[in-house]
Amino acid sequence: MATSWPSCPPWPAARSVTTHITHHPIDLDHLLGVVAAPSRGGVACFLGRVRDHQDNRPVERLEYSAYEPMAGAECARIVAEAEERWPAAVALQHRVGLLAVGDTAVAVVAAAAHREQAFAACRYVIEEVKRRVPVWKKEFYADGTAEWVNPALSSTSATLVTQ
Repeated sequence: MATSWPSCPPWPAARSVTTHITHHPIDLDHLLGVVAAPSRGGVACFLGRVRDHQDNRPVERLEYSAYEPMAGAECARIVAEAEERWPAAVALQHRVGLLAVGDTAVAVVAAAAHREQAFAACRYVIEEVKRRVPVWKKEFYADGTAEWVNPALSSTSATLVTQ
């Protein structure tokens, strides 16, 4: 029977992402721990953070919403695809709810033996998340207006509904 020592946390590879969709701030250290292993020397991270503007309009905050069971299942499929294509371990979380400027909305961490594999897996995951995961974004502007946007489209053609 293994002894648990309070000053010695479990090996990070034993941790896992419990959900790909979260209402809580994303914990990058946790995601790094999920993919950590002595054989994985290359680690690539992508953080999508709320910026203070969109198309030259000041943004005050965002709201992300999703049908969580469907979005989480699609995230899991994307992670599995990346792990099948590259010898990499991948962790992914997307936050929903109200987010302030500077908050992290999405995080992808990929770890592999070499940087090329980690970069490729990380890039694949974020591009597929933007393309396939049913997460909707509403931007709240400084002038009091708000718009739902499609994050898969370019900024100039992203507006879906203006309120």
